[in-house]
Amino acid sequence: MRMKRRIHPSLTILTGALAASLLFACGFADGGQGVIPPEKRKLMSSVIYVDATGVTHSLAEHLGKVVVVDVWATWCPPCRKSLPEIAVLQAKEDLDYAVLAISVDQGGWADVRPFLNANAQLGLKAVLPADAKALKPFGAIDGIPTTFILDRHGRLRERWSGYYEGRAEKALQEALKGS
Repeated sequence: MRMKRRIHPSLTILTGALAASLLFACGFADGGQGVIPPEKRKLMSSVIYVDATGVTHSLAEHLGKVVVVDVWATWCPPCRKSLPEIAVLQAKEDLDYAVLAISVDQGGWADVRPFLNANAQLGLKAVLPADAKALKPFGAIDGIPTTFILDRHGRLRERWSGYYEGRAEKALQEALKGS
């Protein structure tokens, strides 16, 4: 029996028309912009998310910190490869930075909780978008995982799609030096 893959409505769903689009949607091609020049960085403080206890938060709560936002789904193979690195960064969080693993699974916590329980060794703390428009300030998210780095002022500093070993930590360290 094949399981149906579900994507949260806030994501742009790619069609299967082009093989390149399919590869991109699975995170195999870098569709992000990379480092964004300071004069073009947009404020992301209006992005809202919900934690495992049901409490709504916004990125504005993290002003003064560099923030790593990783958008992922339980069914996504490149996401599963990236999550151990995201979990390690979360475990090392301090006063200088925060890490948010935002799941876009359509089933919400019904999909995410079993995944987290089955992968408890990760120690990953996941959150969900507060609603279908919650991630809109980031712009189009055409593939997952997509990672965003915010500077200490809550502005989008860097973004990329796909999993690249060590890239999140490297980008975090650069942002900590440059913010």
